[in-house]
Amino acid sequence: MSGDAELAGPLSGIRVVDLTAMVLGPVATQILGDMGADVIKVEPPDGDPMRQVGPARSAGMSAFFINMNRNKRSVVLDLKDPTGHANFLRLVRNADVVVHNMRPAAAQRLGISYADLVQCNPRIICALAPGFRAAGPYAARPAYDDIIQGASGLVAMNVRATGEARYMPTAFADKLVGHVLASAIGMALFHRERTEQGQEVIVPMFETMVAFNMLDHLYGGTFAQTAEAVGYPRLLSPHRRPYPTSDGHICVMAHTDEQWRRLFVAIGRPELAHDPRYARLAPRTENLQDLLLIVTERMSTRTTAEWQAALDIADVPNGPVNKLEDLFTDPQLRATGFFRHLDHPTEGALLTPDIPVEFSASPGALRHAAPSLGENNNEIARQFGFVDAGPTAGASR
Repeated sequence: MSGDAELAGPLSGIRVVDLTAMVLGPVATQILGDMGADVIKVEPPDGDPMRQVGPARSAGMSAFFINMNRNKRSVVLDLKDPTGHANFLRLVRNADVVVHNMRPAAAQRLGISYADLVQCNPRIICALAPGFRAAGPYAARPAYDDIIQGASGLVAMNVRATGEARYMPTAFADKLVGHVLASAIGMALFHRERTEQGQEVIVPMFETMVAFNMLDHLYGGTFAQTAEAVGYPRLLSPHRRPYPTSDGHICVMAHTDEQWRRLFVAIGRPELAHDPRYARLAPRTENLQDLLLIVTERMSTRTTAEWQAALDIADVPNGPVNKLEDLFTDPQLRATGFFRHLDHPTEGALLTPDIPVEFSASPGALRHAAPSLGENNNEIARQFGFVDAGPTAGASR
């Protein structure tokens, strides 16, 4: 796939059996694969549904799927079939981690719960991302990104800030919880390295997103104040948005007293630095709505490029409002080679984001592209001695 193939990442030597589909789980397991783990993606005969979502050059290899399933091998196993299940357990015996995002009851019915897997491999780490914690009344409910965005308060934040009930225009909960899941698996592997003890790791979507959202928005509720005290006003202000300039928009973020003083000078309002409403952080927070309106009015008087130059000179944090297509020509991303050009064995020339995390001694690598459905059936069947040669057992389709 690339010249990275010979590099060994920090998880080199770790084998992951990946039962996940859609977005959350594949994001997590792709991170593990990027870091060197051997990720075996176990798919049902119809494959991960995301194979069918988005533009594609051939059936079952959509752009959406390709961008979340690199550095994995694919094998087809029907876990409802006794032979398929037996071969799955062969993988588990030789694995370090099993990852799934099924509801606990479904996992039990399929015989892939932690209680089942630990009988097969006492050192196994079984990681899952259900919608909700098992002890609560929502435990059996299905959960998808939109559902969790709404339940966790994220949609309500948009209502308070903009007056409109909107989801974030990205699979925000899925991707964030996917990153948390990958991180939690790494911690469990570290624990096992020290103790030889496997374990079950559960990252519930709802509780994870509530914890994430309330880090800043618990706010006055931290001190057991009324519900009205919940919510960080600066982040929920309808005026917290990119400032319109005379020809576009600009992002500006002054935070410290000194940054605000420099911003006041840059926008031609130096006297505001001596106004008791705006001179210090605490009163500035109380009067932020009025202050943001003042800055908004001043920003409309010059072009984006003029403001960027002025704010750079003043050392006030600022940046552009890039369109998605602008990212391909962003100077930082171009200089660091962030978008990688790859040759897929069946899909041809592809573009993919780079691995953003850097390790000085054991970097991750783009070792191979997302696999076609069952691409590695024969290879994996031979490697693990599968007991049958039918398609549900992992042999040739």
